[in-house]
Amino acid sequence: MLITNDDVAFFREVGYLRISNVYTPSEMDELERGLDFMMEEWAITEIGWTGPWRKEYMDEETERKSRLTSLHDLHFYSEAWMRAVSKRELVDSISALLGSPNVELHHSTLHAKPPESGHPFPMHQDNAFYEHENDRYLDVLVHLDDTCHANGEIRFLRGSHAGGALPHITVTPEGEACTPHLDTGAYKLEDTTPVSAKRGDVVCFNIFTVHGSYINTTNAVRRLVRVGYRDPLNRQLSGQSIGRPNIIVKGQRPRAGETAPLTNEAVV
Repeated sequence: MLITNDDVAFFREVGYLRISNVYTPSEMDELERGLDFMMEEWAITEIGWTGPWRKEYMDEETERKSRLTSLHDLHFYSEAWMRAVSKRELVDSISALLGSPNVELHHSTLHAKPPESGHPFPMHQDNAFYEHENDRYLDVLVHLDDTCHANGEIRFLRGSHAGGALPHITVTPEGEACTPHLDTGAYKLEDTTPVSAKRGDVVCFNIFTVHGSYINTTNAVRRLVRVGYRDPLNRQLSGQSIGRPNIIVKGQRPRAGETAPLTNEAVV
C-alpha cells in the first residue's frame, strides 16, 4: 500500500490526498504512448463545459478560444491503461480510503487542457455528474504532466465533503441546459487550496469535495486522467455510466438482496 493511517485520517478530514510516485518513469512512458495514440485516434476537442460561469472565469477572447480534449474509459482502448487503473498498490490504497475491502472501477476520463486557452473548471462536486447514494466513492487524478498555478492545477475547498451533496446550477438564466456547477458568487476559486503534483503522482478526492481549476496559460498541454472508484454496494442514482457495472479491481462484488446476476446482453 502507498499510504499510511495518517494519510487516511488526513483524507477523511479534508477530503483529498496527493500520493507521490504511484507510477514509475517507465510506466509513465508507456501510459504516455497509449495516451498519444488515443488523443490522435479517438479523443474529441470541443468547447467543453457550458454555463454562465464562463463569463466569470474568462474574458471574451479567451472564452471564445477555450477548448477541452476529452475521452471516456481509456481502459477500453489501451492495455497500459487497463493495468494502470488496476495497479495493486493503488487499489489497495483506494480500499483504505474508501473503508471497504471491495473496490469497483466506475470510469476513466481524459481531461487535457490545450496550451494558452486550456479550459478552466468552475467549482463543483463530481457527485453532480454521477450521483451516488453515499460518499464511498472517490476520484483519482493521474498526472501525466507536472501541474502548477500557470497550467491549472486542481484546487479544493478544504473539508467541503462534510456537507454532503449540494444542489448545482444546471440551467442558464435563459432557460437552457448547462453543465452542472456551483454558484460562482458563493463558491470561489480564490478560497480553495491548490494541490500541485508531479508526473506519476495521483491526487484522490471524495465525490462530495468541492473543487475547480484555473485556465492553462502555458505553452504546453496539461494532461490529467480522472479515474473513479467505488464500493460496489454504493448505489448510483443518476448520471454518467448509470446501470453499467465495471470491473472489480479489489475484493469481490457482494450481492445486495435479490439483485440479478450480471448479464452480457446490451442494455438498450
